[in-house]
Amino acid sequence: MLLQFQTANAKEPMAIASDIGYDENCKQVIDIVVKEYGRIDILVNNAAEQHMTKSLDDITEQRLERVFKTNIFSQFYLVKHEVKHMEEGSSIINSTSVNAYSGNPMMLDYTATKGAIVAFTRALALHLVSNGVRVNAAAPGPVWTPLQPASMLPEMIQNLGSDVSINRAAQPAEIAPCYVFLASLQDSCYFTGQVLHPNGGMIVNA
Repeated sequence: MLLQFQTANAKEPMAIASDIGYDENCKQVIDIVVKEYGRIDILVNNAAEQHMTKSLDDITEQRLERVFKTNIFSQFYLVKHEVKHMEEGSSIINSTSVNAYSGNPMMLDYTATKGAIVAFTRALALHLVSNGVRVNAAAPGPVWTPLQPASMLPEMIQNLGSDVSINRAAQPAEIAPCYVFLASLQDSCYFTGQVLHPNGGMIVNA
């Protein structure tokens, strides 16, 4: 059965500043959204941080906890609080990375969280299938986002995307259609537990 969401009475979007690495903050965000809009049809888990790693000694306990809180704990917390406000036909989309499949020796902790997101997506899809909620993910390759210059060395930025078949990094607008597709019940109603790979031609066999 396909459920059509009504958009005639759609409200203006809003931005909420919050550190979603903490359970109580995620609950607060969900409560605000539900109070304003009444329910949640689509959740996109896209928050992430990454740091360059030359040595395992670079990864302190504090940094490891921080990266995991931002990248994967936030997804657990947000899902836990928002799923009770989702109706049949809703969609959860998690952002993972090509690094979860190819590995990245310069981003060990970041890569580990992205692998966890793949496993989380597959398990959550099975957990929520009886609710009629679809859970999928996208695993982009290199993309021109503010995260790159904020965490990479200048010489790495100059060569970003040179190791993929298309020989360049993507623009965010080239990745966005994956999320639109997975959000659309009409287009992706038979997709759950899947990962889309907009990565410029990198073969990940997954």
